[in-house]
Amino acid sequence: MTGSEAEQVSASAPIDTSRPHPARVYDWWLGGKDNYPVDEELARRILAVDGTVLRGARANRRFMQRAVRTAAEAGIRQFLDIGTGIPTQPNLHQVAQGVAAESKVVYADNDPIVLRHAEALLHGSAEGSTRYAHADVRDLDTVLRRAADTLDFTRPVALSLVALTHYLGDDPAGDDMHGLLGKYVAALAPGSWLILSQVTADLNPEAIGKAAENFRRGGTPFHPRSLAEFTRFFEGLELLGPGVIPVSGWRPDPEDVAAQAEGIVPVYAGVARKP
Repeated sequence: MTGSEAEQVSASAPIDTSRPHPARVYDWWLGGKDNYPVDEELARRILAVDGTVLRGARANRRFMQRAVRTAAEAGIRQFLDIGTGIPTQPNLHQVAQGVAAESKVVYADNDPIVLRHAEALLHGSAEGSTRYAHADVRDLDTVLRRAADTLDFTRPVALSLVALTHYLGDDPAGDDMHGLLGKYVAALAPGSWLILSQVTADLNPEAIGKAAENFRRGGTPFHPRSLAEFTRFFEGLELLGPGVIPVSGWRPDPEDVAAQAEGIVPVYAGVARKP
């Protein structure tokens, strides 16, 4: 999507403030101000039944930063981030371009407010490229078509879906996240990377069950996955060490090691390479 196309989408796409949106709920948990009362209401309800969500949101952001830095240091220069969320600092392009200024990054999200803030706040390096697409992860053709304006899919791309997969289920008659992700991976060149994190009920069943119920009552599907279900996303790929692991433990920096003392974060994470 070019700058002018992004502006047209931004200007025309309405923001629905009658229903909570995951990106804006997440923004509230991270201490942001780009959310509405309906988002804050749901965020507070979930926080009341699941005290892990604040550190989970922070842990997800730190995981994204570590995984992207790892990919960039390994030579990846193209990144497609789906389910971007409202910008926080440092964001994916800042991490990637901090390692290699020529890195190209495309952000995609289905909430117009995310696109508007991305246009205003996310500026890449002069050597690289940072673009934004208003698109839903379910619309694979649109996401890939708009991303292809910036990314060369004949070369390796790091595909990032951080804290997104638990919003889609695995019903072949409806959403089929495993099948959908398989199609995205099939579109990537050999040497591409997949960066994922996903809420699980394995580590805190009662709290996550209540959180999922609150999401669903708010109109947002929510699908925690077991270790086996999450690991299925990486079938056919080469998992990087330490494999699939609770998010705070994936190649932690010193601050992540310290954060683990705060308690459980019921989120799995993994990074894999397409052979």
